[in-house]
Amino acid sequence: MDWKIFISTFITIFIAEIGDKTQFSAMAIASESKSFYSVLLAVVLALSLAGLLGVMAGSVLGKFVNPAKIKFISGPLFILIGVWILSSRN
Repeated sequence: MDWKIFISTFITIFIAEIGDKTQFSAMAIASESKSFYSVLLAVVLALSLAGLLGVMAGSVLGKFVNPAKIKFISGPLFILIGVWILSSRN
């Protein structure tokens, strides 16, 4: 286990998730539900699966694409998705 990578990944993901729409969704569902543990288990499993898919995709992409290029592409993509979400009208 590479603890340096573990700690930096944990901190990065934890900070990124604070105030994220996923957290607000979990808060909304938990506030309406009487089943704390059902909501908690569902959130933990859903985030674990999403994280697993991200790690798997990154591992595969990292074998074919230079990691610096992935960072260069993912930054602007993240911004574009944010602008798209902000500009969409519901």
